[in-house]
Amino acid sequence: MVINKLWTWRGQQISYCCASGDGLPAGRAILLIHGFGASKGHWRHNLPALAAVGRVYAIDLLGFGASSKPRSRLADEADAPDSVPYGFDLWATLVVDFTQQVIAKDAPGLRLHLIGNSIGGVVALNAARLLAEQGQPPAQVILIDCAQRTLDRKRLAELPPLQRWSRPLLMGLVRQRWLIGSLFSLLARPAVVRQVLSQAYPSGANCDDDLVEILVGPSRDPGARESFRGFVNLFDDHLAPGLLAQLQGPVRLLWGEADPWESVAEAREWQRNFPCIQELRVLANLGHCPHDEAPEQVNPILIEWLQKA
Repeated sequence: MVINKLWTWRGQQISYCCASGDGLPAGRAILLIHGFGASKGHWRHNLPALAAVGRVYAIDLLGFGASSKPRSRLADEADAPDSVPYGFDLWATLVVDFTQQVIAKDAPGLRLHLIGNSIGGVVALNAARLLAEQGQPPAQVILIDCAQRTLDRKRLAELPPLQRWSRPLLMGLVRQRWLIGSLFSLLARPAVVRQVLSQAYPSGANCDDDLVEILVGPSRDPGARESFRGFVNLFDDHLAPGLLAQLQGPVRLLWGEADPWESVAEAREWQRNFPCIQELRVLANLGHCPHDEAPEQVNPILIEWLQKA
């Protein structure tokens, strides 16, 4: 059974859910971290299966799902009441505190496994770094089509000349709340979400009405535009390679070969360059969210990996 709960973090409400099989499986706590625009519901086809091998948690990051969505504060903006600097340090700190204040009390003694999809993968890596600095490294990190963040300033030299030239203009525009509001209203429509999902789920499997509602529903909440503004302004934040270079591992990668946004070629480059990565598995004909598109393929792999560490 999946149970939904709330946890108060720094005055904000954080929504999460948890599930486990009969009794408490010994030694294993699993935390699932969603990608951009998603929420704990995006693990709908994974929670029951993974509960057979551990106590499973899925969290709504601050600004997403049913969690609070406070006002965004960019790096050069003055602090304002109830404003937050959305980014990978904020979200990783949230994850670390959740593991220590919720999971450690709820399921003491269980070894922590972090699983993240898309930007949730970067959050997982950064949380693993923070936990390791505190002498509490997770048992492993599993990245599912981890975000490669090609729009970050640190990757500017890789872009074509025209895009390098236009980047300052783009960065100036997406700061503006009036523009973000209009853009958000356009993107948060069910028809547009379905169009994006047709790219992210190339097989079309599980691309259903429930999934559309998982993505569109939270956009109706007050503050949703602010968290969107905070995310689209992350032009200078953590990149996966910089975090992988600091980790001892193990890290395992699972990738949809047909991912339209995150190149499997770059994932293979990570595997060559970072000793902490123990394994990369590529799933043919699947896209950016293989855990939801083809859970019948992904769940057995995740269970196998969870039982290895």
